[in-house]
Amino acid sequence: MAMLQKTVEGKAEMKFTLSIDDVTDDFFSDTRLLGIMSAAKNYRFCWQLNSFLGYSFRLNRDIEIHLRKRDRSYFFPVYHHAVRNNFLQHYVYHNACDGEYLLPEFKHIDFLWLMKGDCTEDKTCTEVIQAIKSINGVQLVTELTNEKIKNKGHLVF
Repeated sequence: MAMLQKTVEGKAEMKFTLSIDDVTDDFFSDTRLLGIMSAAKNYRFCWQLNSFLGYSFRLNRDIEIHLRKRDRSYFFPVYHHAVRNNFLQHYVYHNACDGEYLLPEFKHIDFLWLMKGDCTEDKTCTEVIQAIKSINGVQLVTELTNEKIKNKGHLVF
């Protein structure tokens, strides 16, 4: 957050401006992001994660991503799973809505899995990737690095 100060008729006036880049950088500190290709519907995919891998993903309408493009609104559902006795949170985003993409640079990716809130070690990330790959219908799971993501701000809720 940047602070601007200007003087109006001898009085100091302070204004604060919010830097979107700062908010995005803060949001993505201590995160890992996976890209997943699967033809499954979003609710079906999360059901598979819950049933076969022991997660408890639930649709969280409070953090649903809303984008406005070309005078239309697009809503991208976000599913949430909290790890007990830990700060780690898991979020699964659906990357497509009516022909628009949350991350247009990854149009081939169907789902985005964000691990946030606690430092996720390489070993843990690899285990999650292997577990997701074991689900029937999953074609690809890859880690997306921050440098590859052009529209990181679209994931911030």
